[in-house]
Amino acid sequence: MAQLLSFRVYLSAETQKASPESFKRTQKTRKPFSPDRRGPGAPSRKPQNLNLEVSPHRAVSAVRLMRIEYGGAFADLLNEKGKGSGSNEMSYVERTIGFRTRDLDDRDLRLVTDVVGGTIRWRRYLDHLIGSLCHNERTFRNMEPLLLQILRIGVYEIIKRDMPPYAVVDENVRLAKVALRPGAGDFVNGILRKLVSLKEKDALPLPKVEGDDRAQARALATLHSHPVWMVRRWVKYLGLDEATKLMTWNNNDPGFSLRANTGRGITRSDLVERLNSLKVPHELSLHLEEFVRIKTGLQIVVQAGLLKEGICSVQDESAGLIVSVVKPQPGERIMDACAAPGGKTLFMASCLKGHGMIYAMDVNEGRLRILGETAKSHQVDGLITTIHSDLRVFAETNEVQYDKVLLDAPCSGLGVLSKRADLRWNRKLEDMVELTKLQDELLDSASKLVKHGGVLIYSTCSIDPEENEGRVKAFLERHPEFSIDPVTSFVPSSFVTSQGFFLSNPVKHSLDGAFAARLVRAL
Repeated sequence: MAQLLSFRVYLSAETQKASPESFKRTQKTRKPFSPDRRGPGAPSRKPQNLNLEVSPHRAVSAVRLMRIEYGGAFADLLNEKGKGSGSNEMSYVERTIGFRTRDLDDRDLRLVTDVVGGTIRWRRYLDHLIGSLCHNERTFRNMEPLLLQILRIGVYEIIKRDMPPYAVVDENVRLAKVALRPGAGDFVNGILRKLVSLKEKDALPLPKVEGDDRAQARALATLHSHPVWMVRRWVKYLGLDEATKLMTWNNNDPGFSLRANTGRGITRSDLVERLNSLKVPHELSLHLEEFVRIKTGLQIVVQAGLLKEGICSVQDESAGLIVSVVKPQPGERIMDACAAPGGKTLFMASCLKGHGMIYAMDVNEGRLRILGETAKSHQVDGLITTIHSDLRVFAETNEVQYDKVLLDAPCSGLGVLSKRADLRWNRKLEDMVELTKLQDELLDSASKLVKHGGVLIYSTCSIDPEENEGRVKAFLERHPEFSIDPVTSFVPSSFVTSQGFFLSNPVKHSLDGAFAARLVRAL
């Protein structure tokens, strides 16, 4: 369990910042998904014996998709040994659909990862096809949740994974019959066989990009499986061609980067040696000397214990480049104002060479505790002090000031949609107004903690101008004592904007999207 939690800290370090709800004084609670809630008309079932006929990866994928969509579970890109949210995955399967399959082997785990991630990414596209093949819209709208997940899996495997179509049909029909009832299997059989026929005739019922701007946006949103509001926003800011390229990037399987833990004296060469011994394909980062890129083999890295041992962490290069913008120096006192889960905190601590202190603040006490545990395995715990507080409250009640303050603000996460498959469906246009308001409040609070002559670094994992340049512009209008310090000498020139900010573009740089600005307080 400790290894799984440690892995999640690294994997999610730049993609799971605190949500705006974390900063609210009162929070709305979401009704959790009940494993027995399989939809209207589904018969209640008692746990049965092992079922060796049902495809394990499809059964697990269907249940995990249920938990993600209806229970708010995080769409893990990798789960060690079939575990989910700290419990045995198969127990969720048994409680939800009434039986267990055989245990997942490594191939099954890879298939679950692919099917769950792909089905979530392509959800709008898949639902369009399923809805088009139903007798009427009401049939689709009233479809019970588990049946819908089984159909999505089948359509994804046929259309996007190009698996043998009739094997896919048979396996998903069997799952529907055993998990629900014979009639559900017949329904799945009818829909998927229609789909196979249309695919073979190259006659899939897909929308055409035509009509006015709204109609074109709806068609693009279906074809590339993104919310309509995101499509319209990106076409507005990026243009049609770049917006299409961005959506294509978001729908590709994500690559990952590993950062060698220099705080423990581990060099990139040491990490490369371990990867070679594990036969994990990799390439060196072009931008950061501590980083290595991998496209496949992350599960091997986790299972080999490289994260647990503190040899390396999973961290995107865009996050590492934000640390380059901070440029931590030995002896400095640096506030990481929204620190959890702590990827940048750990990297900054390793840059201090044993001298100085990173003050890691966050509203989430549990994540801070995990950060503290991880810091020990990285042997930088003596350089990190955790502070459980809301930044806005802390800034009002403390007069202490720091050499540098990093505000890695809660944001939309629109730069990390390739890794956070579920995020595109959890964001709403209304969130952007709430987020920019929160970002303004946090910037104002963070500015109070910067000493005269010190630096405030504002960063996000977003590519949205309103969250990035817009917030900096508004901040400088409110705080004329701060001025822009161009990042030209801190990151490669291809990442520097015309205004002197850092911006990683997923399409241009093949990295997560991220933004950072250095703001110097006058002496």
